[in-house]
Amino acid sequence: MDDFSELRSRGEGHLEVGLPGATYPCLTLSFRAEHAVVHLFTDEETVSLLAGDGSVPWDETVEVPVMAELAIFTGYFVLGVDRAWDVVRSFVRTGAFTDLGEWVEL
Repeated sequence: MDDFSELRSRGEGHLEVGLPGATYPCLTLSFRAEHAVVHLFTDEETVSLLAGDGSVPWDETVEVPVMAELAIFTGYFVLGVDRAWDVVRSFVRTGAFTDLGEWVEL
């Protein structure tokens, strides 16, 4: 939580969140200003994106930092940063990801 608060105060960031004692599943939260994208890694080879919340029109694009570089995502995969943080906190609290929204496998 402290890491997110620190990054939020900077206006952008990328967090990787896993469960104790397990490599998978894990989530990443990438955000810039009020826009965020959430990735789900269920194993070494399977990555999904959480469908957006409508905060950005589907045909518009947003840049957020993924690792050390900016990546472009359509509004279809963009959430408001507060909603994305709620998703991550729910995952940490419950260990479940299936009820967090629609996941689109890449």
